[in-house]
Amino acid sequence: MDFLLPASLDDYVAEDNPVRVVEAFIDELDLVAIGFAGATPAHTGRPAYHPSTMLKIYLYGYLNRIQSSRRLEREAQRNAELMWLTGRLAPDFKIIANFRRDNGAAIRAVCGQFVALCRQLSLFGQATVAIDGSKFKAVKNRDRNYTEHKVAKRIEQVEASIER
Repeated sequence: MDFLLPASLDDYVAEDNPVRVVEAFIDELDLVAIGFAGATPAHTGRPAYHPSTMLKIYLYGYLNRIQSSRRLEREAQRNAELMWLTGRLAPDFKIIANFRRDNGAAIRAVCGQFVALCRQLSLFGQATVAIDGSKFKAVKNRDRNYTEHKVAKRIEQVEASIER
């Protein structure tokens, strides 16, 4: 029987897809040495998601500008790249959020290593990005809140004062 979709998720992920770099990078890390909680499974209770799986989800989100735990949960359920990366595991948003909370320092260390590796392999472009972080005090009182009608009325007042 012929199917419209490939039988394996591996067929969806091209050989040059960035998720393959993420997988290779994370699989080579010593998660215990970096300080990830749960890298060594407990002898009792239900087994937790392995930190490497959670880190793959988080790093995928980092690369694709997905910060929300709820969005990462949705992507893990429907995105072929992320399904391939996690082996079709789809933790819920609370587990993703708890992983981020419990392993913040270790995640920052891994992200730093990943950025250094990408720079070393020349995977980043040479574009310069500047972000304006200016902050201004907002004034939201009725006298300074202009609608289209108020602007038209003010223009009439200015024109009338000019004619005098």
